[in-house]
Amino acid sequence: MLNNAKILITGGTGSFGKKFIEAIFNKYNPDKVVILSRDEYKQFMVRQMFEKKLTKKQFSKLRFFIGNVRDRERLYRAFKGIDYVIHAAAMKQVPACEYNPKEAIKTNINGAMNIIDAALDCGVKKVIALSTDKAVNPINLYGGTKLVSDKLFIAANSYKGEKGTVFSVVRYGNVAGSRGSVIPFFQKLIDNGATELPVTDIRMTRFWMTLEKASELVFKALDESKGGETFVFKNESFKITELVKAMLPSGKIKEVGIRTGEKLHERMITSDDSRMTYEYGDYYIIYPDFEWWNFEEYFLPGGKLIEQGWEYNSGDNSEWLDAKDLKKALDEIEIGY
Repeated sequence: MLNNAKILITGGTGSFGKKFIEAIFNKYNPDKVVILSRDEYKQFMVRQMFEKKLTKKQFSKLRFFIGNVRDRERLYRAFKGIDYVIHAAAMKQVPACEYNPKEAIKTNINGAMNIIDAALDCGVKKVIALSTDKAVNPINLYGGTKLVSDKLFIAANSYKGEKGTVFSVVRYGNVAGSRGSVIPFFQKLIDNGATELPVTDIRMTRFWMTLEKASELVFKALDESKGGETFVFKNESFKITELVKAMLPSGKIKEVGIRTGEKLHERMITSDDSRMTYEYGDYYIIYPDFEWWNFEEYFLPGGKLIEQGWEYNSGDNSEWLDAKDLKKALDEIEIGY
């Protein structure tokens, strides 16, 4: 699929981007992989990392573009000749978005519009946009902007015309070990000698999602998408208290109170989405509910419509990881700082 292809990743110096680039070269022989991000220091660090990880021939296929998704003109230059775009750039930190709402809108919403226009006008074949559980029934600005972003990418399929660009979305919860998530936060406290870990609410649950599975879901979307789908992997759930036991078995839990904009459970599919959600083995696809969406043309065969009114959230899951399972899983992931 990606052999001899030209691929661009926005926000490519983040936790997902680094893992996905590595996965591309492990699975395929691309013609070119472009990393577009706004931080020159992070690009320098990623360049050094891949000089060691990739062969000389593979490394020669990497391109580093300084740019911002807010900069429409720069995107047009970067997208020229590109086959596939993976859109991972975003303002993701909930407190930062709450305090800087206009900046979050410029990046997460205006940036999405720029990505769409550049992809259409430059003849990109497919765009896969990364979404978040926070876009589902959002209660914070980050979730609100990502909901709008998701809607923009899905609706973009309705006006692609003869250009043929396919737009789809993949939805994740918190990715285990990714930079800025709870695992590296806990690990730093432990490394500094902490004997107790702060938990905002002891009832809290999350899905367990690794960077490897996040990359796998993007490959699946690249392979299967026809336009307008939202892909959601099935994942095990865990209680935050079990994570504490796994990381600091002899430690105590300090309940500090839920933060503004924080949810008790991650919700990936709402009951309202259930009438357009189909199950495919280890993942779900939420199809769009628009007049332009043609079932016969866009539907992926083999799906089973889920029960109406059902929703997918980490608190009601059928598969769970306890402290012992989490301890084993933690040994298999990289923790980003």
